[in-house]
Amino acid sequence: MFFKHIYDETLAQGSYLIGCQATGESIVIDAKRDIDTYLEIAEKENLKITHITETHIHADYLSGSRELAAVTQADLYLSDEGGKDWQYEFPHKGLKEGDIIKVGNLSLEVIHTPGHTPESISFLLTDHPATDKPTMVFTGDFVFVGDIGRPDLLEEAAGIKNTKVKGAEDMFESLKKFSALPDYVQVWPAHGAGSACGKSLGAVPNSTVGYEEIQNWAFQYKDKQEFVDLLLEDQPEPPKYFAMMKHLNKVKRPLLIEVPKHPKLSKEEFLTAYHRGIKVIDARVRDEFFKGFLPNTLNIEGGKSFSTWMGWQLNYEEQFMLIADENQMEDLTRKLMRIGLDNIYGFFTDIESLEIPLEKADLIEYEELKTYVGREDVQIIDVRGNAEYKLNKIPGAVNVFVGTIADNLDKIDKSKQLIVHCQSGTRTTVAYSVLKRNGFDNIKVYNGGMIDWEENEKANQEKALA
Repeated sequence: MFFKHIYDETLAQGSYLIGCQATGESIVIDAKRDIDTYLEIAEKENLKITHITETHIHADYLSGSRELAAVTQADLYLSDEGGKDWQYEFPHKGLKEGDIIKVGNLSLEVIHTPGHTPESISFLLTDHPATDKPTMVFTGDFVFVGDIGRPDLLEEAAGIKNTKVKGAEDMFESLKKFSALPDYVQVWPAHGAGSACGKSLGAVPNSTVGYEEIQNWAFQYKDKQEFVDLLLEDQPEPPKYFAMMKHLNKVKRPLLIEVPKHPKLSKEEFLTAYHRGIKVIDARVRDEFFKGFLPNTLNIEGGKSFSTWMGWQLNYEEQFMLIADENQMEDLTRKLMRIGLDNIYGFFTDIESLEIPLEKADLIEYEELKTYVGREDVQIIDVRGNAEYKLNKIPGAVNVFVGTIADNLDKIDKSKQLIVHCQSGTRTTVAYSVLKRNGFDNIKVYNGGMIDWEENEKANQEKALA
């Protein structure tokens, strides 16, 4: 058997290519949209992709299953569980509880595991030449390492009312199916640490059934109501783009079978579009942005969390331009296409050449911040998630989450000196640039964030005790 775990760190998303080397057939589970990765692996291993499947209708990324099927002509196997409201609306081979997908000498048994979503399924893999006992289970967003899938996304992100409690109750029952599997079966989920599909996902890529029963919090609660309450408590804010992903992964849509190349704009092309009001995303690192940035631009660093914050701040109708180095563009394009943000007008590299006065951020350190704490003419804005804010905060700080800050400008007092911060700085630049774009000028940036605050507070306490 050939096995490959393909992991996208930017969305903490895992997909799988599994092949039978005797017959040359293979299956891909939960494909990302830039499908060349799977085609290259299959070619290198002398495999043909003959089967494609998914564990559920994904909300956190745009699935590449249909792109992969279009290129390979492989059969597309998708869940027909969950009832009529939870069906894929394009041609596929339907899967129900107990169905078997045969890939050469391998077999994958379908287990209906609702909870995260009603149609969610898992796949129990048996490598028959080696043993007739199952060896792996692919759980999608059902069971993670150290956590389980959140059941509130349909209600909180997609706006489908009265689904989260039912989902939590379904999850309680589905976990019994998981516990019935042999302890030695390897668990391979669709996400790892950093995903918004759970609240405490582990950093290691896989586990076993037995280990999860010991260390995963979800298996420690036998009372259904207590379990439901804990599962729904303190889930992270679901990104805005999740609703669009859920929709696009369910219905017919245009396919993108290659990574597109976007035009490098001339100075004149960029300025014309800029003055026309096309949104500009500055993908430089925050230190560069703070030293000098073009007015009315949003800073979203082109790093690990780029696609997530882009999904929070952009809609799917508007065009946008990127300020980025040319050698960044393939990476940024892949990150954007994975969440369906394809409407890129072009990119520009040298803002110094535009002859437009650049703005600079007013950065402050811990000692200066201390002089502002407690003042009535100052508003300290903590842009972290609510769960983080509840754990610890700077005295007097108000919580306005960065992802929804543009929708909550009424909570921010323009008449006061504003100070914005997050945990370590990345989210601060997003929030700062959103505020600047909306006419807030009296802003100082505490770039060190809560990490720096806690370190300094601890040091001061130790000095006082010495």
